[in-house]
Amino acid sequence: MLRIIDARTGELVDAVPARRGLTRVEAHVPGYDGTGLRVLLVADVLLRALELGGTPVWALLTADRDRAELHAGAADLGVRPFEDVADVGPAWGESQVIHVVGEGGATPDGVRVAVAPVEAVSDVAGADPSVLRLALLTPPRNTPVRLDESALGRAQETLVRWRRAVAAWARQPSRPVPDEVRGRLRTAWEDDLDVPEVLRVLTWVEESELPEGARFETYAYADRLLGLELTRDLGCPS
Repeated sequence: MLRIIDARTGELVDAVPARRGLTRVEAHVPGYDGTGLRVLLVADVLLRALELGGTPVWALLTADRDRAELHAGAADLGVRPFEDVADVGPAWGESQVIHVVGEGGATPDGVRVAVAPVEAVSDVAGADPSVLRLALLTPPRNTPVRLDESALGRAQETLVRWRRAVAAWARQPSRPVPDEVRGRLRTAWEDDLDVPEVLRVLTWVEESELPEGARFETYAYADRLLGLELTRDLGCPS
C-alpha cells in the first residue's frame, strides 16, 4: 500500500483510502516556472502510483496565474491533463484528498506532499522533454534540483542508453518480471513515492544477468510509473 510523508506532520500516512474510494490529487502551483512544473510532475507520478495499485483518482490544478502555460508545459513533460479547480463543480465525494505543494507555498488543510524548488541555470527550452522529466525525477522530491548542463547531460545519456537497451532486449523471447524485482520496484514507490530508488533498481537490472526478455518487461513495467517512454525505440535500427 502506498504511504507518503505528510509535510504537515512529518509522519507516514496511507495515500490509499481504506475502501479504495476516489482519491483527489490537487497540485497547487503559483505560476509557470520550473518549480511549478516539478510540482505537477510529482503529482503525475503520485497519480500513476495510485492507479497501479487500483485506486481511482481525480487530478486537479490550483494555479494563481499562467494556467495555459502550465498546461502546455506539463503536456510537454508527459504529465496527464489536470482539471482546473475553478472550472469544476462540487467535489465528487472523494474518500481521500492529497495536496501536492511547493515548499514554502500553499498550506491547504489535509495531507500535503511537499516538493523542493528548481533552479534552472541552463536553457531548457530546447531540451528533450523526456530528458527534462528524468532530470527532475532523479533527485528526491525534497531535494532542490539544479538544472544545469551536467544534470541534463547525465539524464540524456541515461535515457539514450536505456532506450537502446530496451529496444535490443525486445528482440529476445519475453520473460515475466521476476517476483523479487517487481517487489523491489513496488516497495520503492509505495515507500513515500521513492522514485530515485526505482531508478536504482532499473540500473541494477540493466547490469544484471537476468534474461533480456525479463529485463525488457521490467523496464516496460516500471515505465508505467516513470512515464519516460522507455519503449519508444522498439523496431528502430540499432
